[in-house]
Amino acid sequence: MLPTVALVGRPNVGKSTLFNRLTKTRDALVADLPGLTRDRHYGKAKLGDISYFVIDTGGFEPVSDDGILKQMAKQTLQAIDEADRIVFITDARAGLAPADRQIAQELRKRGKPVTLAVNKAEGMRQAFVTAEFHELGMGDPIAISGAHGDSVFELMEYVLEGCEPEPQPEELERHPRIAIVGRPNVGKSTLVNALLGEERVIAFDQPGTTRDSIYIDLQRGEKTYTIIDTAGVRRRGKVFEAVEKFSVIKTMQAIEDANVVVMVVDAQQDISDQDAHIAGHVLEQGRAVVLAVNKWDGLDLYTRDSAKNDIARKLGFLAFAQQHFISALKGSGVGGLFPAIDAAYAAAFARLPTPKLTRVLMAATTQHQPPKAGPFRPKLRYAHQGGSNPPLVIIHGTAVAHIAESYRRYLENTFRETFALRGTPLRVEFRQGHNPFEGRKPAPLTEREEKKARRNRRRGRKLFGDL
Repeated sequence: MLPTVALVGRPNVGKSTLFNRLTKTRDALVADLPGLTRDRHYGKAKLGDISYFVIDTGGFEPVSDDGILKQMAKQTLQAIDEADRIVFITDARAGLAPADRQIAQELRKRGKPVTLAVNKAEGMRQAFVTAEFHELGMGDPIAISGAHGDSVFELMEYVLEGCEPEPQPEELERHPRIAIVGRPNVGKSTLVNALLGEERVIAFDQPGTTRDSIYIDLQRGEKTYTIIDTAGVRRRGKVFEAVEKFSVIKTMQAIEDANVVVMVVDAQQDISDQDAHIAGHVLEQGRAVVLAVNKWDGLDLYTRDSAKNDIARKLGFLAFAQQHFISALKGSGVGGLFPAIDAAYAAAFARLPTPKLTRVLMAATTQHQPPKAGPFRPKLRYAHQGGSNPPLVIIHGTAVAHIAESYRRYLENTFRETFALRGTPLRVEFRQGHNPFEGRKPAPLTEREEKKARRNRRRGRKLFGDL
């Protein structure tokens, strides 16, 4: 197995900056604000021939009784337990803090190999920077700069000393990536924990708890999934904090990166314009969708009927998606999401044979011809598949620029029903047929053709005279 390295330290010491440096990504949010990272964040990194996993953790406050800080500390302790080696990160510019001593004491209890890194040491003398950190009794501190990359390679060489390269398979099996999206506080993180069967992400009764997109691998039977817990997306006018603006961007990127989106709505609240906005963005990206109506437990019959009517009225454009009424907190109905996810994923990557597509097209046009465009009626000749995730059907014909949007939807529904494409949007694109004689000059007549043309003209004058 690949070694796992956890980055641990108090808030705002540069753990996420170092994480991005090691993984060569921007997967972790970075800003000059303490407490930005709250959940464990996994990434894959490489040092020479050695591959390893790295875990970014939230700011570690071991003795905090504050609700969210206590949950962040719990996440960090779980990361420490999962890791093979620990990088304890401190701040060279802030100096040794009392919280650093508490963290060092907690790490000694865990008995894991720990390397002490003094971050933000760019432009400073190493001996001067590291002097006071010897007090922690965790070996020789290594002065680094996660932002500039100074001595990061040397740090990881020391951390990974003794690790052997592990051959990796050339191709990884493709498996569904599932993004859990919705407004703040609709129960996305609770649903993720219910799907995983553990408290993997922080679920707290406060909007905006999740600020980053967290990627988690899940093995269910013989199938592998990657679940992406995303931050709640508010209306643009209510996104005030710079951190929350970054979170919205991360959520949009997670939707683009996913194959299937589980859209979570709150049954105890009315479907809002923001729900429709998020669903519209998912549809624009062409992602397969499963609609999860959360907090369904305890509702009376009238409220349930009202919620269903509200969904049908405001999210009618997601009629192709399967709906599941669940309680993420109690776990009821959650297991039924996986068959729906599998079906939506299979539909998104379905293969549509050209002969069958063309036969369905001919049957649809025979039953209902496209409306006339002036003196001409569009004529559709054949169809073929142009892509997947979402499925794209390309139809060739004449005068296709005049086909109405309503007729396009008619064809989309026909293809969807015929091929049982439940859970994925379907796109139909029209292409004008090419005229092979366009732009070609007529060939000159041969002598024989010229004589025949003269005879026809003389015969015409005898019959009809000079008209």
